[in-house]
Amino acid sequence: MKITDLLTKETIILHLKAKTKEEVIDELVAKLQEAGVLRDAQAFKEAIFAREAQSTTGVGDGIAIPHAKTAAVKRPAVAFGRSESGIDYDALDGKPSHLFFMIAAPEGANNTHLEALARLSSMLMDSSFRARIESVSNEEEFIRLIAEKEAEETKEAEHTASSTSKRKKVIAVTACPTGIAHTYMAADALKATAAEMDVDIKVETNGSSGVKNELTKQDIEEAVAVIVAADKQVEMERFKGKHVIQVPVAQAIRKPKELIEQALRQDAPIYQGSGAKEATTVGKPRTGFYKHLMNGVSNMLPFVVGGGILIAISFIFGIKAFDPKDPSYHPIAKALMDIGGGNAFALMIPVLAGFIAMSIADRPGFAPGMVGGFMAANGGAGFLGGLIAGFLAGYLVVGLKKVFSHLPQSLEGIKPVLLYPLFGIFITGLIMMYVVIDPVKALNEAMKHWLENMGTANLILLGAILGGMMAVDMGGPINKAAFTFGIAMIDAGNYAPHAAIMAGGMVPPLGLALATTFFKKKFTKAEREAGKTCYIMGATFITEGAIPFAAADPVRVIPSIIVGSAVSGALTMLFHIGLPAPHGGIFVIPIVKGSSLLYVLAILIGSIITALMVGLWKKEVEE
Repeated sequence: MKITDLLTKETIILHLKAKTKEEVIDELVAKLQEAGVLRDAQAFKEAIFAREAQSTTGVGDGIAIPHAKTAAVKRPAVAFGRSESGIDYDALDGKPSHLFFMIAAPEGANNTHLEALARLSSMLMDSSFRARIESVSNEEEFIRLIAEKEAEETKEAEHTASSTSKRKKVIAVTACPTGIAHTYMAADALKATAAEMDVDIKVETNGSSGVKNELTKQDIEEAVAVIVAADKQVEMERFKGKHVIQVPVAQAIRKPKELIEQALRQDAPIYQGSGAKEATTVGKPRTGFYKHLMNGVSNMLPFVVGGGILIAISFIFGIKAFDPKDPSYHPIAKALMDIGGGNAFALMIPVLAGFIAMSIADRPGFAPGMVGGFMAANGGAGFLGGLIAGFLAGYLVVGLKKVFSHLPQSLEGIKPVLLYPLFGIFITGLIMMYVVIDPVKALNEAMKHWLENMGTANLILLGAILGGMMAVDMGGPINKAAFTFGIAMIDAGNYAPHAAIMAGGMVPPLGLALATTFFKKKFTKAEREAGKTCYIMGATFITEGAIPFAAADPVRVIPSIIVGSAVSGALTMLFHIGLPAPHGGIFVIPIVKGSSLLYVLAILIGSIITALMVGLWKKEVEE
């Protein structure tokens, strides 16, 4: 329905008498009543005020669009009023309103008022059009202006739809375990490449702050294919029947053009679905050790980061300042330690186990995994016990699903709320209590003693390996394996490995930032700008900042950052540095065990080595 079908001479007031918001509403309601639009003017007015109570319809720029959908309306209509002096209508921009469009819609009008509202809002964004309305001299001229503008916008919309329909549409989902860098870098790479190829694309990101730019049912129906670049769980069932390309998130960063070309060819397999309503893992549903592990790690990280930095801040008051019996005791240090260590960090292992189990068995696995992880944490089995608890609970619940699949259909509703949690928690708990906890606790102690008794040469080698691992894939599986090992060692009471890991993780972006600063002719303008950001990313322990450089020149960049990170990791071991906080970056350098200055030196030396290798190895670019 067109706006001109709703707006007539009988519902137009070119010179409003009203001086207040309430008077404007009264005057426009009365106009609609005179035009025979309303069954009950009072009821409609109450509906208008109820809508205003939710939020003002004074949208700013001198415009207000009061509206209501109610049985008090006989037929859909729009009333227009104009005030030359302006009226305080509680507008969003705080300025007086001059143009008032009141939309009346009856119950069951198929959202006619919302459609008209959307079209009016679009038309009124044009400042020149608003100016023309403000200067009309009679009702006929006003209606003609509305009709002309509506026809113009309809023509533009048809042209846009026609040109868009000629372009094939591709949709994508990007997701990584931490949801900090890879997710958004992959999305940006796909969108930039699609623009160059004149391909219509929409990318949904599953980042640390949740799902953004979520794909709609219409998006999925219109797409020729789906690119799922993810290293963690995403909702896959919605893509059933579509050509789906499933790759690690890093591939979308490195090879966006190849992925889009493959999507356009539609030679990817058609996704058959898993029959599950819950989110399923990318690739073959419910399989893959790494994907299950990373689902646990990604959900554990907020507890590690938040709790770890609070622990680090408490150490600034003194390593034992949280202990009331220590001479350095400080109540703020105790509060920080209680919140960060006693609560947030204490939840790390149960959350890890719960989400590993959930990745394997969907929601029914979550409770058994959490309980198993909690038992591991309290029983001294630590991080390794939590890993075992997660996989144990997950696969146990998968087995329970098969066992209970033969029960009558009438009992289907009680499985997730009674049978799975009851038997899952009970059996997981028994196995953890009598089979897992004691041997794993003994293994943790043995590993701790082994690391403590390693010779200097072996420690340096271990530091080099852990530091280098952080740079191999910059946030990928090898990087996360090293990081996970470091967290496990902190949990076991050995702080040296995580110091090497953090140094190794900071070097790649810092080294490349230095390279772009001191070897400017070897980098493009865009890379030099990215290098500035790398200073921040390196300082805050976000290794992923190096990815664009590695993707552009892997042969020179990747060996350079591995060498630099390995040297930093080895030096931290040589300098006998330990890191008691389970995170990294400049926030925790003041509280390392050993010399903070030597630790900074180790990071700087590794970064300089990386910068020199990259800078001397690369060729000058022509811009």
